[in-house]
Amino acid sequence: MAASRKSPPSKPVAALAACLARHVAPRSRLTLGLSGGRDSMVLLHLLGSLRSTFPFDLDAVHVHHGLSPKADDWADFCARQCAAAGIALAIHRVRVARDDPDGIEAAARRARQQIFAQLETDWLLTAHHRDDQAETLLLQLLRGAGVKGLAGMPEMHPRPGWHARHLRPLLAVTRDELRHYAEMQGIAWQEDDSNRDPRFRRNALRHILLPHLEAHFPGAAATLARASMMQADASLLLDELAQRDASGAIHAGQLDCAVLTRLSDARARNLLRYFIEQQGHTLPSARRLNEILRQLRDARTDAHVRLRLERAELVRFRGQAQLIPLAPPVESSPLAWQGEPALWIPAARVTVVFEPVVGQGLKRSLLDSGKVALGTRQGGERLQLHPGGPHRSLKNLMQEHAIPPWQRDHLALLWCDGQLVWADGIGQAADAAAAAGEAGIQPRVWAHPPTR
Repeated sequence: MAASRKSPPSKPVAALAACLARHVAPRSRLTLGLSGGRDSMVLLHLLGSLRSTFPFDLDAVHVHHGLSPKADDWADFCARQCAAAGIALAIHRVRVARDDPDGIEAAARRARQQIFAQLETDWLLTAHHRDDQAETLLLQLLRGAGVKGLAGMPEMHPRPGWHARHLRPLLAVTRDELRHYAEMQGIAWQEDDSNRDPRFRRNALRHILLPHLEAHFPGAAATLARASMMQADASLLLDELAQRDASGAIHAGQLDCAVLTRLSDARARNLLRYFIEQQGHTLPSARRLNEILRQLRDARTDAHVRLRLERAELVRFRGQAQLIPLAPPVESSPLAWQGEPALWIPAARVTVVFEPVVGQGLKRSLLDSGKVALGTRQGGERLQLHPGGPHRSLKNLMQEHAIPPWQRDHLALLWCDGQLVWADGIGQAADAAAAAGEAGIQPRVWAHPPTR
C-alpha cells in the first residue's frame, strides 16, 4: 500500500495536469465544487498533489441542499477534510423546492449554479468524468435534444453571468479509474444513498441501462463520450455561423425579426438558439423552438408576441424580439412618500429619485401639502399632459409613447391626493407642473435598489 501511495495511478494525475496546462494561467484562483462524494474528494486530493507543480491558489465551496437527513454530516465532513488539507471552504445553504415542476434534480442544480455564479474566483472546478459525459449524452438523446444538447459537457465553459469560468478537468477519466485512485490513496468520501435510487433518470441510466449496453457493446461509455465530442465540434461550427448571422441582427439585447424571415429555417433556428443561449437562458425543446420561430416570423408588424420559456419571456414588439427574465410577484399596492430623497418601488423594480429643481418638475408645494403615493397601474388611471387638453387614459398614452407591453404593468407612477400626476416615460399632469421660478421636484427613475 505504501508503495502504491508513492506511485499513484497516472491517468487522473496526467489528465488534471494536462487540463491545467491547457487552460489555467499561473497564480489563478481555483475553487473546487466539493460535495464530499468520491469524485470530488479525488479531485481535491489531485489538486493538492499538484500545487507544488502548478502555481495556483485553491479553495473550495460546498452547497448544502438540505434534501437529505445526512446533509449536515456531509458539510461537516467537507469542512474537516479541507481543514486537514489547509484549504479554505465556504459552505452555502440553499432552499430547494421539492415540488418544483422541473423536478427536484433540476431545482437542486439551479440552486447550485446560482451559488457558483456569484463566486469571486477565476475557475470553478467540478469532478465530472467520462461516464458522466456518456450519461449526459443519453439523457439528451432521450429528451430529443439537438446538436448543442448532444455536445454534452465541455471541458471549459465560460458561462454567461458567472464571474468564474467552469472547468471540468476529469472528462477523460473513467469512474473506475477514479474509484481505483481513491482506493489506492486511501481517500475517504461520503456516500449519497439517493445516487442509487432508480426513480431519478440519471441513476436509471447509470445502474440499469448502461450496464446492459456495455454487456452487448463493450466500451459503450467511451464510444458515447467520443460521439459527444464530435457533437461539440459541430456545435462550435454552428455557433460560428450564428455569430455571422447575428452581425447586424442582434443589437443591445434585441433580435431583428426581419432577419429571421430572410434566413432558411435551419439558419433561423440556429440564430434563435444562439440569441437565447447567449443571454444565459435554457434552450427550449426543438418543438417549442419551432413554434417560437413561427410566431416571431409570421406575426403582424403591430402584433405583441409573448412566449414563455423556462425562466423568461421572449417578447416581440415593433419587429424586435427581446428576452425578459421572469420576476417573482411582489406587492403592488402604492407606497406612501414622506419626503425621502429616493424610494424603491418593488412592483416597478426601480428606485424613484426626487430631485429638487426650479421652474420645472412637479410643484413642491403640491407634494408637500398633499398625500403622495408611488406604485404601478391600479386600473383606470388618466393623465392631462397639456393645459386645457383632455384627460387621456394611461393605456392610450403608453401605446402612443411606445412603452413595450411587458413594461406597462411595471411603469412607475406618482399620485397626489389620489390624482395621477406623473408617469415615468410619459410625463406629468399639466396642472401639477411648477411655474417659472417656482420650487419643483423632478422624479427620476433608477433601475437599481437604493444603496444602504
